[in-house]
Amino acid sequence: MKKNVLIIGAGAVGAVVAHKCAQNNQVFGSICLSSRSFENCQTVIRSIEARNYRREESFQIFARTVDASDSAQVASLIRETGSHIVINVCTAFVNMSVMDACLETGAAYIDTAVHEDSAVMNAPYPWYANFEWKKREQFAQKGVTAILGVGFDPGVVNAYCAYAARYEFDSITSIDIMDVNDGNHGRFFSTNFDPEINLREIIEDAGCLEDGEWRTFPHHSRTTDYDFPEVGEKKLYLMGHDEVHSLSKHIQGVETVRFWMGFDDHYLRCLEVFEKTGLLNHEKVTTSCGQSVVPLRVLKACLPNPASLAPDYTGKTCIGTLIKGHSKGECKEIFIYNICSHEETFADVGSQAIAFTAGVPPVAAAMLLAQGDWDVKGMANVEELPPLPFLKLLSHLGLPMAIRKGTEADAPEPDELICA
Repeated sequence: MKKNVLIIGAGAVGAVVAHKCAQNNQVFGSICLSSRSFENCQTVIRSIEARNYRREESFQIFARTVDASDSAQVASLIRETGSHIVINVCTAFVNMSVMDACLETGAAYIDTAVHEDSAVMNAPYPWYANFEWKKREQFAQKGVTAILGVGFDPGVVNAYCAYAARYEFDSITSIDIMDVNDGNHGRFFSTNFDPEINLREIIEDAGCLEDGEWRTFPHHSRTTDYDFPEVGEKKLYLMGHDEVHSLSKHIQGVETVRFWMGFDDHYLRCLEVFEKTGLLNHEKVTTSCGQSVVPLRVLKACLPNPASLAPDYTGKTCIGTLIKGHSKGECKEIFIYNICSHEETFADVGSQAIAFTAGVPPVAAAMLLAQGDWDVKGMANVEELPPLPFLKLLSHLGLPMAIRKGTEADAPEPDELICA
């Protein structure tokens, strides 16, 4: 039976999810796109209809409004739409309420990032254990599937690690996840997805596993350089990130797991001004006219909508995992990565590459869940699931994997993606 899908969130990433579900409608029965804004949903649906994707007669896509922070509302919408799978690409503040609705209704749950408490900045480690993992037993007892963190990072990079652990290494000692955007959107300053989430993440302390110990550093206090395929040498900054936590728990024997992201000097200067002037404050302040506002949300309202960047965006992203360990008694190092073009993703679904890399993976997960490959009847992070079906499907959906071993790089076709 084809599965009905409820998408929660109609921002830049939600638009990619809806487009890719529509492109692959042979797998799905119906798609409900929902958010607080009915008009945002309708705008995405009009974009889909204008592209005239080949559509099976039974397929339909429609919009609904929902307050995703209200678990009862979400559960009611799941029942109304007969949804079997919920793809949560709303703000990370609502993960737990959407999960509760899935537990109540039996719908499978997919998200792309760990839950955040809007009242807490710089939440202490361990992140998943503070939130989603507390419900692991409930999902298992009820036989409901929940797949956590199925964006690109976290998500695809986790699958790269699982692939490496199964097919490339006898043992893995270190994982360095590296994310660089060598693109230009032409704006003075913008984030590539929800500014409130994005800016909170960037100024958090950098937590990582190093030499078997969990360590924390001030944000942007540690740097490294790396020569990436196609986009060249870039300066990277250590950051805390969801997958650092889950990979440190699930990749057996790993001693070091770190996350690095590229920023240019202009971006960091703007960030410093925002932080020092209090514009990144997440707590309410009172203006001179007596109005109560949250500075970070005011800043968000002043910045460009990430979806609006797509038409003018040029260049490419490179996101991958540098993995070191041992194979057949020898030291080994490989870089597994994806190159994504802003221009190509705009031609495909009207999106910039950052939203595309985040939005395609949950659709692949939903397809694998619908077909039974990933319907695990419990909770799992991506690295706990079979990587090959996911990586092959991602190649077909526009996110091909490549591997660099030493100075040689290879981008295998999906059907060639087999054990090394």
